[in-house]
Amino acid sequence: MEPTNTQNPEYYHKVVDCQYACPAHTPVPEYIRLIAAEKYTEAYMVNWESNVFPGVLGRTCDRPCEPACRRGRVEEEPVAICRLKRVAADNKGDVQQYMPQGPFKPNGKKIALIGGGPASLTVARDLAPLGYEIHLYDEQIAGGGMMRSQIPAFRLPESVLNEEVNYILDMGIHTHFKTYVSSLKEVLEKEYDAIFVGTGAPRGRDLTNLPGRKEAATHIHIGIEWLANVAFEHTHKIGKKVIVLGGGNTAMDCCRTSRRLGGEQVKVVVRSPFKEMKASPWEKEDAMHEGIDIYENHVPLSFEVKHGKLIGMKFEKVHPVYDKTGKRQLLPTGEPDVFIEADDVLVAIGQENSFPWIERNIGLEFDKWGMPVVNEVTFQSTLPNVFFGGDAAFGPKNVITAVAHGHQAAVSIDLFCEKKDLHQRPNPLTNLVSQKMGIHEWSYDSYVAVDQRYVVPQADKTITLTNRKKEVELGFEVNTAFKEAQRCLNCDIQTVFTESRCIECDACMDVCPTSCITFTPNAEEPDLRMQLLVPAQNTSQDLLVSAPLQTGRVMVKDEDVCLHCGLCAERCPTAAWDMQKYVYNVAKAGCGK
Repeated sequence: MEPTNTQNPEYYHKVVDCQYACPAHTPVPEYIRLIAAEKYTEAYMVNWESNVFPGVLGRTCDRPCEPACRRGRVEEEPVAICRLKRVAADNKGDVQQYMPQGPFKPNGKKIALIGGGPASLTVARDLAPLGYEIHLYDEQIAGGGMMRSQIPAFRLPESVLNEEVNYILDMGIHTHFKTYVSSLKEVLEKEYDAIFVGTGAPRGRDLTNLPGRKEAATHIHIGIEWLANVAFEHTHKIGKKVIVLGGGNTAMDCCRTSRRLGGEQVKVVVRSPFKEMKASPWEKEDAMHEGIDIYENHVPLSFEVKHGKLIGMKFEKVHPVYDKTGKRQLLPTGEPDVFIEADDVLVAIGQENSFPWIERNIGLEFDKWGMPVVNEVTFQSTLPNVFFGGDAAFGPKNVITAVAHGHQAAVSIDLFCEKKDLHQRPNPLTNLVSQKMGIHEWSYDSYVAVDQRYVVPQADKTITLTNRKKEVELGFEVNTAFKEAQRCLNCDIQTVFTESRCIECDACMDVCPTSCITFTPNAEEPDLRMQLLVPAQNTSQDLLVSAPLQTGRVMVKDEDVCLHCGLCAERCPTAAWDMQKYVYNVAKAGCGK
């Protein structure tokens, strides 16, 4: 193999697994260290630079960072990254003073944002300080989009959402709430320099062809619409017996909200096996903790109606069968159909995009699925001054993905308004800094100990199930947060190797607790991976391969199992190894100006 190009900013970035997995690439180890040092304001601002909504995401994020966490390779559970984010938000103090302060010097450009959700708000947050005049349109009464209409208050208190939305709106954003945009053509005629569409995926899927659907319509509700009606206090109750169809997080929000609005027997019924449900594992756990039953492998057959009234649903029992490629089929078990009683049914089987307000004769192309044709790098549509992001761009995802889209769309809009090439994007801001304070002392805690993940406490069910606005999770106390933060392995502290200093004494190889370092003759990558002390079988993680050493061998380190403990650098007699903190910040709009 050729020596690893560690000058490529993405190499060390990929080794910081949690940050790499985060769509917005939040510097996770950095803010966790700040929390451990009780620097909550600083930790909040590190988050805010990347994910924009630390208080919201500290409660509701889908946590793509946690399955990637290196601690999960040592123990069963990763670091509670998401819930530590909330600790920073709950203890942050006055942070607005550290945010960009308007009024900003105008640059003469006007931008329209259609939809007030996380993607649009991120675009506003990035462009307003650059002098853009931002106009935000949304049919809701306040900003937040799906964060306001679809995430129940028992998971996300309105006060938390309002605070973080207002940090952005207070930058001088011109808001047009209670305004439904019915024509993109009309918006184009207002001569905005660019338009960003962040309208989400506002249409819930239905089972229109199922027998009984029309007859029982008054007691069948589309999940996301029903959640919005609850959030805006148009709906206050539901029947005692409730069926929720679907296995995603929206279904979990529907069933838990039903329990708070009068549902006594709430059942979630899903086609797939339990382990393949799209809902996050912790969402399923919370639902079951509240007495909600989940029925797997049940395919809906009909809405059952008696004397013009819904009485329940009929289901066919199935079982999954997988072919050699892993493709799944749901085949009938042959058992009798199952009838489940219900006063109301909530349909939460997925969401779809809907663009009835975008004319099809203005030069904006749509694909065969009715989605706008959008460049995956620039987020530009086929109409050059119109950009998309969040669920409106590529279909339903999550809040943190919408934020990531917003950052990149803001970069593109800024380049577009400057009449620059949208593909000549600013590079990430990176740096490597040695952490050595002495021969055996680091400027960070490098000790690796076995330590089980701490549990986030919850409020008593007798309280939370009678008040839909009572937050269930209480968050970590600061002392527990410190202990949880200590579980972080500091994956951004990189093991940096200098060939010219190495005397090939093998001391680093001997002391390594995971045997991830090997001195060996070079070979092609498949062979090299197998001739290490411990074969490196995870090909998704790169190898650190040195240039040839004095003996002709190369040093190879398997980045996948390294714990960043620093023992190699402590033991090395010539300082060929050093521990250096790698800083990686995604470039935002205006970088380099």
